[in-house]
Amino acid sequence: MARWDPGAEQRLKRAALELYLERGYDNVTITHIAERAGLTRRSYFRYFPDKREVLFGGSERLPPALAEAVLAADPDAAPLTAVLDAMSRVGAQLLEQVQDVAERRAVIDASPELQERERTKAAAVTRALRDALIQRRVEADTAELVAQLAAVAFGHAFRQWTEAEGRTSFGSCLDAVTGRLRAALAET
Repeated sequence: MARWDPGAEQRLKRAALELYLERGYDNVTITHIAERAGLTRRSYFRYFPDKREVLFGGSERLPPALAEAVLAADPDAAPLTAVLDAMSRVGAQLLEQVQDVAERRAVIDASPELQERERTKAAAVTRALRDALIQRRVEADTAELVAQLAAVAFGHAFRQWTEAEGRTSFGSCLDAVTGRLRAALAET
């Protein structure tokens, strides 16, 4: 087998998703995924460290991209506005690259282990947002609160975007979620 196989990573992702949907996440091994993709188990580990990461590969780019966008936001923008604008821009760009979103979401929703990994990913986003806000000289407690609210809004917007199956943009979903969030906060 060739040392580097063009398209191998995509085949592994597709094979894993198919198998997880067919058999359930817990009933699939790395060997199953590699065989379905026409690769060896050893080849699998060239691309992913474990069977969870085949669903989350690339997600490590989101926190630094969001932090960079927050730092580049209008210096006069309020903290929440800076973060939400950054999320709208970066989220739309990154989500254009995501495939099989609804299927991936179904697999994650069916597995407590994958839900935990999803929470870990959300925590990394929150930390990146908080740290960027602190760099913008936002007080630490306020930065933490804004980052947590924004991360929750991002998660809800992503779910709505997934459920819309391409009928609406991520930016529209984020706007709707933040509108409800602002309204709820204004009522208090």
